[in-house]
Amino acid sequence: MAILALPVVLMHVWLSLELRMLVDFWQQATPMPPRLQTSFVRELKPLELAPPPVKPVEQARPHSRRSAAPKSWQTEPLAPDPALEPLSAPAEALNAEEVAPAPELALNEAQSDEVAPEWPPSTRLSYDLTGNYRGAVYGEAQVEWLRQGSHYQMHLDVSVGPSIAPLMVRRMSSDGFLDGAGIAPKRYDEDTRVVLSQRRRATVQFDLGQVTLADGRSEVAPAGVQDAASQFVQLTWLFLTGRETLRPGLVVEIPLALPRRQYRWRYEVMGQVELQTPMGPLNTWHLRPSALATGGDMTAEVWLAPSLQYLPVRLRIRQDAQTFVDLMLKSPALQAAADTSSH
Repeated sequence: MAILALPVVLMHVWLSLELRMLVDFWQQATPMPPRLQTSFVRELKPLELAPPPVKPVEQARPHSRRSAAPKSWQTEPLAPDPALEPLSAPAEALNAEEVAPAPELALNEAQSDEVAPEWPPSTRLSYDLTGNYRGAVYGEAQVEWLRQGSHYQMHLDVSVGPSIAPLMVRRMSSDGFLDGAGIAPKRYDEDTRVVLSQRRRATVQFDLGQVTLADGRSEVAPAGVQDAASQFVQLTWLFLTGRETLRPGLVVEIPLALPRRQYRWRYEVMGQVELQTPMGPLNTWHLRPSALATGGDMTAEVWLAPSLQYLPVRLRIRQDAQTFVDLMLKSPALQAAADTSSH
């Protein structure tokens, strides 16, 4: 029996290796979009603003969906944050049969500047990083929101360890267009490099009401679907324009396509929190997902500052209850020239 089973086992191993090679080839054959270029020329000053006028939700226009540190580095674990208990329930996965697909949109319509003035100008935010991966980890992170007309990019760069020789570097990038329903991603890329390990890439493509996940599976994409990076600016846009009004207990639902699966994501507004920042104390709203992602996908909490155009002052990104990074704003936000936005 063992002799008979051996060829079957070897065949499964071979098929697994071939599948991995095909996925790697598919990922490498689609280079990341070139990064938009801009100049950050001014600091964003905190400003106490009156609540924005509540706008009626516009009829959603159709979207065009085209296309931690090594184990050897161990220190004392961080003390748990009593305000952030582990999230144990799995996030609700989307059933493709229940999802209404996002209709097509002509490219020239997607690139219109009609909706661009609602959005913040290109912005750079720099963060100090702390966290836990079998011990305390430290580093830095940077978020760049880049916009040229209705073409946007969102980049989240995380570096763990010394800046001159980081132990782990991860870039999360979203590229797409803006329309009357918010952000319409075309593509999401996740690029991870860990010292003494092989570089890993994961790509999610959005195209004509379909989403192609990192393993090559194609599924129906719900209208308004976001990726791991674009979701934060979608939240900013909802509150900045008054489409949603922050209040304790509010639940905001965002369809989310992460590299391994889709989710029906729900953010609950936990309440107001004052955070100490280099610009002084800032009043923020804490939004927390109602469940934890599964299978290695990341879960994020966010603290938005109304006086800074509802941009994220703090982010906490979890892989599981014990593995997370916490990003805290370490310097004033920088923005492009004011004439790129109406705000």
